[in-house]
Amino acid sequence: MTFDRIAMVDWSGGNDTGPTPRPDAIWIGTPEGPPDYLRNRQLAEDRLAGLIDDALTAGDTLCLGFDFPFGYPAGFAAALTGTADPFAVWHWLADRIEDAPKANNRFDVAASINASMPGQGPFWANALKRDIPHLPRLKPASIAFPERRVAEAQTSGAFTLWQLAGAGAVGSQALMGLPVLARLRARFPDRIAVWPFDPLDRPVTFLEIWPSLLNDAVRRAMRVEGGVKDAVQVTTVARALAGLSAPDLSRLLDVTAPEEGWIFGLGHEDVLADAARPRAPRLTNDCFALPRGVDWLPVADALAHLRNAMRPVTAVTDEPLATAGGRRLATDITALRANPPAANSAVDGYGFAGPAADGPHRLPLLPGRAAAGAPFGGTVPPGHALRILTGALVPDGVDTVILDEDSSVSGGEIAFRGPLKRGANVRKAGEDVTSGAPILAQGLRLRPPDLALAAATGHARLPVHAPLRVAVLSTGDEVTDPAPDAPPSRTFDANRPMLLDLIARWGMTPVDLGRVPDDPAALTRALDRATTEADAILTSGGASAGDEDHVSALLGAQGTRHHWRIALKPGRPLALGQWGHLPVFGLPGNPVAALVCTLVFARPALSVMAGGPWLDPTRLTLPASFTKSKKPGRTEYLRARLTDAGVETFPSEGSGRISGLSWATGLVELGPDAATITPGTPVTYLPFADLMS
Repeated sequence: MTFDRIAMVDWSGGNDTGPTPRPDAIWIGTPEGPPDYLRNRQLAEDRLAGLIDDALTAGDTLCLGFDFPFGYPAGFAAALTGTADPFAVWHWLADRIEDAPKANNRFDVAASINASMPGQGPFWANALKRDIPHLPRLKPASIAFPERRVAEAQTSGAFTLWQLAGAGAVGSQALMGLPVLARLRARFPDRIAVWPFDPLDRPVTFLEIWPSLLNDAVRRAMRVEGGVKDAVQVTTVARALAGLSAPDLSRLLDVTAPEEGWIFGLGHEDVLADAARPRAPRLTNDCFALPRGVDWLPVADALAHLRNAMRPVTAVTDEPLATAGGRRLATDITALRANPPAANSAVDGYGFAGPAADGPHRLPLLPGRAAAGAPFGGTVPPGHALRILTGALVPDGVDTVILDEDSSVSGGEIAFRGPLKRGANVRKAGEDVTSGAPILAQGLRLRPPDLALAAATGHARLPVHAPLRVAVLSTGDEVTDPAPDAPPSRTFDANRPMLLDLIARWGMTPVDLGRVPDDPAALTRALDRATTEADAILTSGGASAGDEDHVSALLGAQGTRHHWRIALKPGRPLALGQWGHLPVFGLPGNPVAALVCTLVFARPALSVMAGGPWLDPTRLTLPASFTKSKKPGRTEYLRARLTDAGVETFPSEGSGRISGLSWATGLVELGPDAATITPGTPVTYLPFADLMS
């Protein structure tokens, strides 16, 4: 079995934590993130009900994980309710726990339970200022029940459910969480299964799972994502649940614990850890589907729809600077320390306390010096100077430096002529970058200067996306590799070398799937290979709806397929679909149309999938040096290049004229409206230097 949707909850037993996200609050995370912060249990209960309702409405299965125990040590349920049924405890608590954002009665309820038990009741740790009869502030010497469940006894460092306050107050989490779960079960009758008490034959499953089982994975994620640990925990655990294979999930769910419950994954921490490792997420099924009734799409509408369908699909790794170049940043980066971290000298010279007024000055020179990496250990008294070199930290008593060439040394003194303002030739601490300041933005493709800035501000490693792997496949019986003895009936494959090089120029990893004939079996093998070697597929040829368009037919029969009839020239319908979990961009076979469609549609989409921004092309408004009368209806792209007179276009608009691509240095973009272009008319020029880098 698997789940369509997964969310993990970090629960709190305390009061409202305020509007600012913070630890020890309630966080709800999904595999995709970012997590939600809920300041109190009332908001969290509403949010959980919404998640359940959304899943049921969509017909999806949902797994909700919680980090508090679902049951108590053996014997407690029967002593409290007269039955060993753990749900009887849930209902008992739901009837008595009173909860508001700023107050609750959990300590009084625990005291009443203690009072009803023979001997010393199990609960302890009163955190209130007032004393409560039957609720000791400290752990009693003995209680009438086991201190821990069987599962907790097998967990290193597990706290007891009887503790209500202080570090590790799991008892308060359960007292305040179980009534919420009881109400959700009542709100959605017969739709929720609670593991391991119920058969898992309902659309929603409640699961007890502890983030402490994934401590190493959480630490790795903290290095990459930073922020509040609780927030990182829920996302990490949700990713682990989503990463479990169906056999592993079924094996870990195969537990019998009818009264106490169990901690999911206990004893299988290695399986959970492997499932939590960064993996490429996936686009939603049928992500390219258009609304019903859409016929010819304007280019702007097609791009807007494509933009809404895209999200990053590459895994995030923590890379040393030496291997992070060219990768996309996964998060915003701030300076770990200021640059420079302390005031230092910008020149070789002599430091003193400024300013120096107009006229001659003589200052006694202290023994010693300040050098880069070898600071002066003392203080420079007023009216004295110290030898200081470029990059050296300015010692106490120094705020101004006179250059070597503007001073002289004689008899243990330096002499120079003012004026010299205070702070001259001194770099202030943080004058370049202050500690905590944003330095690099999420999605940035890292260049050498970016790596220098990261290093200068304290970063040895950076969280980056793995390179997007883009497979390229040419199709058609007539297509062959260039060869001197090829008959005229064969077409040399111009698309594959063009597209593979383009992908590499974009900082992505090209995957060459070669050529395949118009044979469904061969196409199937090539597309199946792509699912293990790539994150996206570009095909050329066979993408329309004709008898020999096997790419389109296969996508329709075994994947998903949509023909986007775009009001575009050059270009035919763009076939977009999915094969397995991979998006497929079905390009026209004509190289001119294939390149235009790739630059206009695939380039920005692949950038988002790679973890980067949506890339709008650079548009320059320049005078035309050509004449054209354009009809309304379609957006047109003309091969063009710059001249002294402005922008000229290739003499032929024929989509088979590949020489025009090599001749051109960019494209002229003419919008969907009618237009009359004469020399001097302003036109929009898209340079290849931008589109191909």
